[in-house]
Amino acid sequence: MRPRVRVWARRAAALGWCLAVLTGCGGGPGGGAAQGPGEDAATPGHTAPPPPSRAAITALPADGAQDVPPEGPVRVSVAQGRLISVRLADAKGTEVAGTVAEDGATWMPDGPLPLGTAYTLDSVAEDEQGQRANQHTAFSTVARAHTFVAFFTPEDGSTVGVGMPVSLRFSRPITDRAAVEKAVTVTADPPVELAAHWFGSQRLDVRPKTYWAAGTKVAVALRLKDVQGAPGEFGTQAKDVRFTIGRAQVSTVDLDAHTLTVRAGEGGKVVRTLKVSGGDPKHTTYRGVLVVSEKYRVTRMNSQTVGMGDEYDIKDVPHAMRLTTSGTFIHGNYWADPGVFGTANTSHGCIGLADAKGGAGKETPAGWLFEHSLPGDVIEVKASTGDVVPPSNGLNGWNLPWGQWIAGSAVER
Repeated sequence: MRPRVRVWARRAAALGWCLAVLTGCGGGPGGGAAQGPGEDAATPGHTAPPPPSRAAITALPADGAQDVPPEGPVRVSVAQGRLISVRLADAKGTEVAGTVAEDGATWMPDGPLPLGTAYTLDSVAEDEQGQRANQHTAFSTVARAHTFVAFFTPEDGSTVGVGMPVSLRFSRPITDRAAVEKAVTVTADPPVELAAHWFGSQRLDVRPKTYWAAGTKVAVALRLKDVQGAPGEFGTQAKDVRFTIGRAQVSTVDLDAHTLTVRAGEGGKVVRTLKVSGGDPKHTTYRGVLVVSEKYRVTRMNSQTVGMGDEYDIKDVPHAMRLTTSGTFIHGNYWADPGVFGTANTSHGCIGLADAKGGAGKETPAGWLFEHSLPGDVIEVKASTGDVVPPSNGLNGWNLPWGQWIAGSAVER
C-alpha cells in the first residue's frame, strides 16, 4: 500500500492566506485600503487558493461507530475521483491489509477484523484535475460476543489406528458452515486426498477415502479465532493438533460364526481368532464398520443410560472399548456361561469376549484384545441380521460411500 499522503502543508498555506485577507479587510493604522469595485482579488503578494477537490470520499462504518462486527461493513468509496491511499490501523499502528479495486473507486480490507479493537481509517483520493481530498474516521469492533470452540478427536500427540477420523464437535450450533470449514485445515504426510463432512450443525469430520496408511503423520490447523460461525457467534481458537497413525490393524467380527479375527499389516495377516458373543435376536449388534473411540480397563454399564430400563447394572465391566455413542462396546464378560462364546449371541447388543473379573488379566481373550488395540482401530462387523450403524453414531463415517461423504462438505470442491 502506498504511504499516506500528507496534506497539512496545503491546509496551512490556505489558512495563512485567509488570515492575510481578513487582516487587510479589517483596516486600521498603517493598514491597506479596502478593495474597490472592479479590482482583481489576486493582488500582488497573494496567491489564490486552489479549487476544492471534486473527489467525494465515503467511508464505512461511520465516524465514531462502536460494536462493528468483525466482517464489517468496512469500506471506502469515492465518487468523481480515484483512491490514492487508504490506511486502516489499530491503536498500536499495526496496519490492516486491504485492496483497492482496479478502477480506484473502492477499498476493502482483505479479511475480518479482530474483536474488541479500535481503528482509525485515513483515506486520500484525487479528482481529474489532480486535486486531493482526504477523510479521517475512527471506529471500534465489537468487544463482547458469544464464542464457540471445537473439541477435537484424537488428542494432540496421540498414536491411533487406521480408522480414526479427525472429528470436531463445536460448542455452539454453526450456521455458516463454509466459513468454519475453511478455517480448518487437515494435511497428511505422505499426502492423501481428504474431505470433510458435516453431521448436523455441531460436528465436522475429516477422513481419507480409504483407511489411513500405517505411519501417516496428520496435522490439524484450527484457525477459528474471530471466524463467525453464526450471527453473533465467533470462534476463539488458533491451535495446531498433530497425531500419528500406528500399525495397521483391522478386525472382523462374524456374528453368525461367533468369531473375531484380528488382522495386521498391509497384507492383513491373521494374528489371532477369538470367540465372541453378540447381541441376541431382540437386541441385535450393529453391522458395518465400527471404530474404537475410547478404552476403559474397567467401567460401569447401566441399562438405564441406554434406554433399556432396569435390565442390567454391572459396575465393573472389564476391558471395555466403545464403538458407538449410543452405548455399543466390545468388552470382557466374566458373568456369562463360558460356553456361549463362540456358539451363541446372548448380549444386549455389545460384543463380548471371555474374561476374568477386575480387568487386570492380559491373557484372557478380552484382556489380550484390549492390550493389542488402539483408539481408531477398526472392527468390521458382519451378520445376517441387524441394522447398519448410522455413520454419525460414533466415529463411524466409513459407512458412507465416498460420494456421499464429500457431498456433506459445505465448501465446493
